[in-house]
Formats: sequence, C-alpha cells, structure tokens
Amino acid sequence: MAGDDKEAEDRTESPTARRLNQAREQGQVPLSREALGFATLLAATLAGILALPPAGLAWLHALRALLEAPHPDPAAVLDLLRGATLGLLPVAGAVALVAILACLAQTGPLWRVETLLPDLSRLNPLSGLHRLLGPDGGIELLRTLLKLGVLGGALWLALDLSALRTALHQPAGALPGVIGEGVLRLLLAVLGAFAAIAVLDVAVVRWRWLRQLRMSREELKEEMRDTEGDPQVKARLRRIRESRARKRMLAAVPNAAVVITNPTHYAVALSYQQGETAAPRLVAKGVDTMAARIRAAAEEHGVPIVADPPLARALYRLEVDTEIPQEHWQAVAGVIAYVWRLQGRAAHAGA
Repeated sequence: MAGDDKEAEDRTESPTARRLNQAREQGQVPLSREALGFATLLAATLAGILALPPAGLAWLHALRALLEAPHPDPAAVLDLLRGATLGLLPVAGAVALVAILACLAQTGPLWRVETLLPDLSRLNPLSGLHRLLGPDGGIELLRTLLKLGVLGGALWLALDLSALRTALHQPAGALPGVIGEGVLRLLLAVLGAFAAIAVLDVAVVRWRWLRQLRMSREELKEEMRDTEGDPQVKARLRRIRESRARKRMLAAVPNAAVVITNPTHYAVALSYQQGETAAPRLVAKGVDTMAARIRAAAEEHGVPIVADPPLARALYRLEVDTEIPQEHWQAVAGVIAYVWRLQGRAAHAGA
C-alpha cells in the first residue's frame, strides 16, 4: 500500500491525449451512474405521464369486468394481463432507450467484449475490503450521504402538510386530484434533486478519472520516446546532419563568387555564373566559428571577401542553396560588380 501511495505521489502530470485514448481503448471511460439514473427517471416520468393514463383506464375496466363476473373468466384474466403489459411497455422502452443514449453521451461509441467477461478479482474479499476502506470507499460514502441529504431536503420542501390535512376533509371524489397534485409535486422535487446530483456527479467522476490517469515524469519521457523517438538518438542524428551540412557548405566555398561578412560574426558565400544563372545563389552561411571557417576557406582559395554587415545579416536568414530574392538583387549586384572591378584591376596589373 505504501508503494501505491508513493506511485500516486509521483504522478503529478496531466494525462496526455495518447494516454486518454489508450484508456478509452481499454474501456476505462468516465461514466456517472447518477446522470444515468436521472435520465432514466426523467424518461420513466414523461413516458408514464403520456402512456399510463389511457392504459390505466383500460386496465381498470378489465379489472372491473373480472371482478363483476360470476365466475372467473380466463379471457378476462388475459385481458387484464395484456392491458398491464401494454401500459408498461412504452415506459420500459423509453427507459431502455434513454439509458443507452445517456451512456453514449458520456462515453461515446465504445464496444469491448472484455468488459462483458466475469472479473474474478472482484470476488477477492481482500480487494473488496480495500475498496471499501480505501479513499474510493470514503468518497462513495460521502456521495451517498450527500445524495440522501439532497433528496431528503427536496422532499421536505415539496411536502405540503397543510394540503394533506385539507384533503382529509374533502369528499372522496376529490381525493384523486389532490393525491395526483401531491405526487406530481414530489416527483418534480425528486427530479430536481436528481438533476443537481447528476451535474455534480459528472464533474466528480471526470475529475477522478483524470486523476487516476495522471502520469509521472518518467512515463511522459517514455511516451515521448515511443511517439517521437529517443531524444538522445534524435540529437545524435541532428548533429550528424549538421556536420554533413557544414562539410557541404565548406566544400562549396572555393567555387563561390564572393563571401560577404559582418565582418566577424556572420559570413555568407554566394555563387554566380554570368549568363548561366538568373540570380546569385547562397551556397554557405555561418555565425561565429562557422563564419570563421568560411572566411578561412575563402582566403585559402582566393575567394574575395567583402564586409557588408547589413547585407550579411539579411542574407543569413535565407536557406542554403536558394537564389537571392529580388529585394536583395541591387545590393548583391553592387557587391559582385565591386568584386569584378577588383579582379579586373588585378588582372590588368598582372598583365
């Protein structure tokens, strides 16, 4: 039991959507018995008000015919039973239908054959005693006491003793109407009390359901590994991809037309073949250490390096191996023209 308490203390995180779906697949869904009871009681009341008066009148006629007959008539007995059955069938059908709909409203479509099989663990007296004396047993006791208190209070408020005393002095013919009004008043009070209990019970049942499905941090990490992969493996793969990308960029620097720098924090390398490409293309970029490596590769292979901090920062936002967008064409064209002029002067001086 101490281990269970410790495990419950470790479960401090709210259940994930995957955990909720798994619980649903296992048939573990929040279902309020009080809401189900209220729905069936309401259905029985409405169906009884609509179906029982005409059926009850026919049944009374059949009963009168049976009692007035000099000898018991099997046909009259069958009519009596048939009238009682026909009067109760609409009520029973309405109750069954509403019970199904109330369950579906709370759980949604859910079908599991395992829930129909007998659970032998429930026959264990130790498990039953643990449920009875544990926290769940205490909560059930409080729910029962609260329900009895609400129902008792509603009936006490709806009970009109003065009307009952007045009815005792009225003619016998007026008693059915008085009794009907009193019964209807008590029934409405019971329905109102059950409605309040059902609303409260739905909230409590869902709160307990979410509480039972809470997860520990280890369970969250394990689920993340199952759904998204091991974070360590993902980090290692990311480092491998970044390393390969850096090697590809450094390999492209020797063939670049120019490297534009910040001058120290940023560095971007552009390639451009006049007459072959529509616009310059960004082939390498980096910050800090990677920027220093790009500058070193450019110096080693004689690639011109031009310091233009605003342009370097703007081009660094682009993805590698993409063409320079039109808004930067003028600035890049100025840099490339400057490089070509320098190269032209160097070639002229060499000649």
